[in-house]
Amino acid sequence: MASSPTIFSFLFLFFFSTSFAQSSFRPKALLLPVTKDKSTNQYTTVINQRTPLVPASVVFDLGGRNLWVDCDKDYVSTTYRSPRCNSVVCSRTGSTGCGTCFSPPRPGCSNNTCSLIPDNTVTGTATSGEVAIDVVSIQSTNGVNPGRVVKIPNLIFGCGATFLLKGLARGTVGMAGMGRHNIGLPTQFASAFSFNRKFAVCLSSGRGVAFFGNGPYVFLPGIQITRLQTTPLLINPVSTASAYSQGEKSTEYFIGVTDIKVADKSVKFNRTLLKIDATTGAGGTKLSTVDPYTVMETTIFNAFRLAFVRAAAAMNITRVPSVKPFGACFSTKNVFGTRVGYAVPNIQLVLHSNDVVWRINGANSMVSVSRDIICLGFVDGGVNARTSVVIGGLQLEDNLVEFDLASNRLSFSSTLLGLRTNCVNFNFTSSA
Repeated sequence: MASSPTIFSFLFLFFFSTSFAQSSFRPKALLLPVTKDKSTNQYTTVINQRTPLVPASVVFDLGGRNLWVDCDKDYVSTTYRSPRCNSVVCSRTGSTGCGTCFSPPRPGCSNNTCSLIPDNTVTGTATSGEVAIDVVSIQSTNGVNPGRVVKIPNLIFGCGATFLLKGLARGTVGMAGMGRHNIGLPTQFASAFSFNRKFAVCLSSGRGVAFFGNGPYVFLPGIQITRLQTTPLLINPVSTASAYSQGEKSTEYFIGVTDIKVADKSVKFNRTLLKIDATTGAGGTKLSTVDPYTVMETTIFNAFRLAFVRAAAAMNITRVPSVKPFGACFSTKNVFGTRVGYAVPNIQLVLHSNDVVWRINGANSMVSVSRDIICLGFVDGGVNARTSVVIGGLQLEDNLVEFDLASNRLSFSSTLLGLRTNCVNFNFTSSA
């Protein structure tokens, strides 16, 4: 397998300390809009990169190693650089490979430069690429409004190939990796401005938001999200990337689900599947923005679906023929709407403690496939699923989820709809 970076060393300073030296203004937090692409159900954001600045639309990849973009086509920048092999930058990426390009020099094709592995996590395709450095511009925030635009002159990313874009949302040119890695964007942003290695994501069916750094998190009409439950982030000792080196840990975010309940009753299945196997890295529960719906290993899914169908029948909800890719669909005839979505059986993910529960109501469990049919938005991941439960995009929407990389904790709100707000309601229109 190709070379790949080591996980999570605390290399904070070195290269990015110059990023705020050009200005006395040092932001406490940064901001990215995150928009759902309706045709693919992928989430995208825009990274303003290069000189002159170009808005690059990229897929928002919660567990990805790093930012990578297509350099084969139309990458033009006067500030592009490719670090030399065995340099400090190459060490930070964990690269052990040194590449030579036999074509005329251009971004993505340099001699004596180190390599990394751009990974399309949607299709599971990875290839060798070039480590690169360029300018990135990003908006600051006070947690209430967007603020001044700031620049990071030396952001590390990967140069990928055009064919890697296959399967990504139309118009995107790469993927923005938010995983816990030395060159994941949350760590690079924190290093650039010396704020906490923390970020929060609030996805929606339209435009949501990602915060980097310290809170507060305030949504219209002036609602500050403060009541968050907290659970440890777990480290999977084996990489879940499409290609990786022996001994590489996963950069994705795993949590310890200990029980799954439907209508307050535990679903019966083999609980050992919820644990991460220390040798193979199989099992466990992770969060994903590249999976549109929660994916469950077959035996978990079958037990969960059966429990939900039974609970729905007890509420006089009529089952109808399934619509792919879903395994259970229902008529809306006897289902009424509430502030938190359709009134269907509630789902609970019990975490490290019985009193720490991720609650999933109708807004996050049901998908409207027609005017009078709704389906349970969970899908079968197969009997050999690499990860037993993958909490997908629909289940994350309108939840504020905070990742504290320094303390290795995940905090979450459950749905914001009960607070009379949602993730669309960040005020992007006024300046701080």
